[in-house]
Amino acid sequence: MNYSEALEYIHSICWTFTKPGLERITALCEKLGNPQNDLKFIHVAGTNGKGSFCSMLDSVLRHAGYKTGLFTSPYIKVFNERMQFCGENISDEELAEITEYVKPHADSMEDKPTEFELITAIGFEYFKRKKCDVVILEAGMGGRLDSTNIINSSLLSVITGIALDHTAFLGDTPEKIAAEKAGIIKHYGCILFGGNGESIEEVIKNKASEMNADYHYADKSDLEILSSDLSGSLINYREYKELRLPLLGLYQPLNAVNVLCAVELIKDKGFAISEKAVREGLLAARWPARFEIISRDPLIIFDGAHNPEGIEKAVESIKRYFGDRKVSVLTGVMKDKDYNYIASKFAEISDRAFTITPANPRALPAEEYAKVLEEKGISATYYESVSAALTDAKAYAKESGSPLVCLGSLYMYCEVIESL
Repeated sequence: MNYSEALEYIHSICWTFTKPGLERITALCEKLGNPQNDLKFIHVAGTNGKGSFCSMLDSVLRHAGYKTGLFTSPYIKVFNERMQFCGENISDEELAEITEYVKPHADSMEDKPTEFELITAIGFEYFKRKKCDVVILEAGMGGRLDSTNIINSSLLSVITGIALDHTAFLGDTPEKIAAEKAGIIKHYGCILFGGNGESIEEVIKNKASEMNADYHYADKSDLEILSSDLSGSLINYREYKELRLPLLGLYQPLNAVNVLCAVELIKDKGFAISEKAVREGLLAARWPARFEIISRDPLIIFDGAHNPEGIEKAVESIKRYFGDRKVSVLTGVMKDKDYNYIASKFAEISDRAFTITPANPRALPAEEYAKVLEEKGISATYYESVSAALTDAKAYAKESGSPLVCLGSLYMYCEVIESL
């Protein structure tokens, strides 16, 4: 099996009509000898901020000298991003080899694993072969029934925050979603909650109590943002003074606080992490498609925010960086998102939009989205392709002198970058 054949096999598996549960991933991992049992995990769930948190924590641990595994989703540019060892993507050859190893076991199952379950099993086997000191394991969706939740224990469970998203699967209130995410809390484990909301926190604390787990809250009240601009942020947090964060967006200092609190809890587990490793790790952290500057002339920023809370944070950042200046927006969105609310938030920072249909079956047609934006007072033009939209959007940005912000879906990223 070569790389192309491996990807074809992985992506050929349908999950849409599969009943949620851990039975399939449990059966598959048992056939593989339960590779997850040979690993130590930091398990991460949450609505927003998971990827940035995982990236920063992975960088800190690598700078502390540990061999890290990083499991994230979705990928931005190439599939291999989903599994990283010491900051490097899994190689094409390793992915093909491990997929070929896993395939006969998966094919022998009467109730076949879903695509994500298969990817999770491949990841466990990869990290075992690499002999990782610790694996930062991001849940795909939810937590309780997510395939990553097959692990028996974790050094630390982290819930970065809770907001409405994937409501058809996880529940239609923040409290219901919190209950699903809290499913990653392990018996006699350790849980860090980095979000906000009293009723949400109560759900997580109750679950921690039920599991006899140590509950910790990432208190943001001691965060001091000394500066924040398009070069990054400079922050103080408790004993950490003048930490430099290169990741843009006003939400990144909040994510960094979650990382700093996690570091203290991991140190209690016997990990040696110096202040130097923290500083250098945060400074070296990279996470694409989150308020990322992808062009300087004209200024183009990409942010993969795609749910109401994410859009609110992106809009807040735009207001901070550009004041009263209007930005133009290149945008596409999934039809299962609250795109009317998203459009209303865009109206606060933009009067010109260029709409596209993201490369996903769930995408809202560009023409339909343009009409929604027009109703919110934004002059909008729809396009058949990203390249055509970007050509006109760049021309408008240069002519008007306004920044161009690409918002609404991570699925636009590759096409935007390729078009640039």
